[in-house]
Amino acid sequence: GLHLAYCTNIHRGETWPEVLESLERHCLAVRRRVSPDAPFAIGLRLGIRAALHLADPPVLARFRKWLDRHSCYVFTINGFPFGNFHGTRVKEEAYRPDWTTQERVDYTNLLVDILAELLPEGVEGSVSTVPAAWKEDIRGDRDIAVVHRNLWKCIDHIEQARRRSGRTLHLGLEPEPGCWLETSEETVRFFERMRRERPGDLRLEDHLGVNYDCCHLAVQFENAHEALGRLRQHHIRISKIHLSAALRSSPLPDHRRRLGAFAEDVWLHQVVERGPTGPLVRWTDLPHALASPFPGDAGQREWRVHFHIPLHAEPGGDFGSTADHITDTLDHLREHPGLCTHLEMETYTWEVLPAPFKQRNVVDQLVAEYHWTLQRMSERGLAPAPDFTP
Repeated sequence: GLHLAYCTNIHRGETWPEVLESLERHCLAVRRRVSPDAPFAIGLRLGIRAALHLADPPVLARFRKWLDRHSCYVFTINGFPFGNFHGTRVKEEAYRPDWTTQERVDYTNLLVDILAELLPEGVEGSVSTVPAAWKEDIRGDRDIAVVHRNLWKCIDHIEQARRRSGRTLHLGLEPEPGCWLETSEETVRFFERMRRERPGDLRLEDHLGVNYDCCHLAVQFENAHEALGRLRQHHIRISKIHLSAALRSSPLPDHRRRLGAFAEDVWLHQVVERGPTGPLVRWTDLPHALASPFPGDAGQREWRVHFHIPLHAEPGGDFGSTADHITDTLDHLREHPGLCTHLEMETYTWEVLPAPFKQRNVVDQLVAEYHWTLQRMSERGLAPAPDFTP
């Protein structure tokens, strides 16, 4: 019952023709090498411009025929980035408009409606979204009350879409460093507060949950078993799991120099430091961490950088990855069947990866991501062993 896809936010495309061109050029090439004889799942990313175009009934009907013709299906949509996501400075704008705005509600509802029309019978649909807002954009309880009210509006809409289409649909808030929801504990408190607003309203558990991004939680030094167990204990749906890995390093001077290759101008790369004692230390972006003073015990400290690196390629040298968080997550999924059926590999940073990571073209890289993931799923009895070579 598991569905595995790669997220198409790795490809450029803000208009629907651009998105469709990337599906035809890249996605079908991956499909031919990964799943030539079986239906191929697509994790679709739609910004607002593409979504408005695709929602037009004749355009949507043509895309459904395209999916059928190529034996593909869509089960999830990445609704996190509203606007431009490649080729320009994104940084904090990736979280805006946020859930304090009607604009975010309308965009998300549009994605829900599109997904309800695309889902095959018997397949659930998930949409992932901003975890409320960038933390600095929340100015107090009044803003949080608006966030809750807008999420309840979306829950109402999802329920209507479910009744109209007969499809099971859910929205996943995606905790991320620097956002209002960063950790599993913050996420639990947020959901408990929403429950207190409408006691006994089971639509919260049915239609709102968490998009569990392995990279994001690993950057916070969370243990996958503990974090997922905490969410399960509080009856919070795991809407989708992002299989993604962060960069690990120490803050030693020579390591910092090499980390400079990962400091780029498009996305934020938040950094969290754990030392031998004391609380975690956080920086909004990698350049801020690189400019911080050198601690005397730098060799005993660890940095985790929110930079999605390829699953199949350990950084090597003095660097490591948080791929163990992914395998722990898969172990937890094996131990708790039915916890989540939506898995999505998300390594959207391909364009800005340092040169040693870009020795493959993007299709070769994605095939290698599938091979790595399917091999580890197979070892846990979650999928057949891959019968292709990366």
